[in-house]
Amino acid sequence: MPTANKDYYATLGVKKTATPEEIRKAFRKLARKYHPDVNPGDKKAEEKFKEISEANDVLSDEKKRKIYDQVGFYSDQIDPAQAEAYARAQREGSRPPVDFGGFDFSGFQGGAGEPPGGSSAWGSFKDIFSGMFSGAQPAQPRGPQPGSDLEYQATVDFWTAIRGGQARIQVHRQEICPTCHGQGHLGGSITCPECHGSGQVTQMGGRMKFNITCPRCNGTGKISNECPTCHGDGTVTHTETVEFRIKPGTRDGQRIRLQGKGNAGINGGPSGDLFLIVRTGTHPVFTRQGDDIFITVPVTVAEASLGAKVEVPTIDGRAQLKIPPGTQSGQKLRMRERGVESAQNPGQRGDEIVTVTVAVPHLNDERSREIMRELARLNPTDPRKELFEKL
Repeated sequence: MPTANKDYYATLGVKKTATPEEIRKAFRKLARKYHPDVNPGDKKAEEKFKEISEANDVLSDEKKRKIYDQVGFYSDQIDPAQAEAYARAQREGSRPPVDFGGFDFSGFQGGAGEPPGGSSAWGSFKDIFSGMFSGAQPAQPRGPQPGSDLEYQATVDFWTAIRGGQARIQVHRQEICPTCHGQGHLGGSITCPECHGSGQVTQMGGRMKFNITCPRCNGTGKISNECPTCHGDGTVTHTETVEFRIKPGTRDGQRIRLQGKGNAGINGGPSGDLFLIVRTGTHPVFTRQGDDIFITVPVTVAEASLGAKVEVPTIDGRAQLKIPPGTQSGQKLRMRERGVESAQNPGQRGDEIVTVTVAVPHLNDERSREIMRELARLNPTDPRKELFEKL
C-alpha cells in the first residue's frame, strides 16, 4: 500500500526523468534479486521487495505517477485535477484550494481554508495531510497483473555442460490457487470487521478528525469471504521439479530463460519467467576456461630433451602430442580444436592447452649416476645464470 514521503525513484534506482521502459527494467532486476522465493526466511529481503513493488505500482501507472510528481505522495482519494491545483498553489506560494482532497478546513483559526498558524503552516500541514493516507487507501479493483520472475542457480556436472543433455531443478513458485481459481475469495460476504458495516472509519490528522471511506470494504460495509486456502492472495506456493535442456558447450555463469515458469500472474495476468544461472562442475584432470581445456602432463627427461610423441588425455579420448626437443618444464603446448564446442558459435571449438612438467628420475644404481655425471660434463650449462644477471 503506497505511503507518503517516500522517494520511489530512489527505491528503484532510476532518475525522475526515467522512461516507463527504464522503470520496468529496474523493477524486474530488483524483483529477481529480492523476491521472497529467492530469499526464503530473509525478512529484510521481503521488506525490500514490498518497497520496490509499492514504488513500481505508482511509477508504472501514468496517472498515479503524475499525481506523485505533483503532490509528493500518492493516494487514491486525490484525483488529477486536485493534484494539479495543489501543485500550482505550491509553485505560486499560495495555499491550496479549500476543497483539496475533498476536505474543508474553514473551521480552523487563521482564516477560511487556512490551517492553524496561517498560510505559513501549509508546509507542515502537508506532512500531516500526507501521513493521513498512509493507512487509509481504499483497495481498488486491479486488472490483470503479470507474475514476477524467478532466478535460481542450477549446478550441472562437468560432462553435461560440455556434451549437453537434460537437467532438473526444484523451484518454489506461486501458482493459481486451486480452491478459488485466483479470485482470492469464495461466494457470499460478511460484515466488514474494520467499520462494522458502516462503510466509514475515523482517521486522525493532528488535531483534525476525518470520516473517510473504509479502506477494507471500499465503503460497502461488507467484504467477500476470504479463500481459506490462499488467504485472499489468489496464489499458493508450490514446489515443482523443472526439467531444462543444456546445450553442448554451456559455460559457467550462462543464463537460461524458461518462459512462463516464474510466479503466476494475478487476475488473469501472464506468468513470469524463470531464469537459471548455470554453475558447471569441476573435473579431477581437466580444467575449463571458456571453451579451452587445460591439463598438466608429465614427460621424462629423455622425452623433453630429445623430443617425442606422447599420448595425452583429451575430452574426446586419447590423442598424440608432439614434444619438441629441448622442451622445458612448465612450457605450454597447444592442441588446436581439442577443446569444447562453442555454444555461442556452433561448429567452432576451443583448444587444449597442455602444460609440460619434466619428471626427474630417481637414480638407484652407480651406473646410472655415472651416466648422469658424464651428461653434465658434456653439456655444461648454468640454468641460474640469467637469474643472477637480472639482479
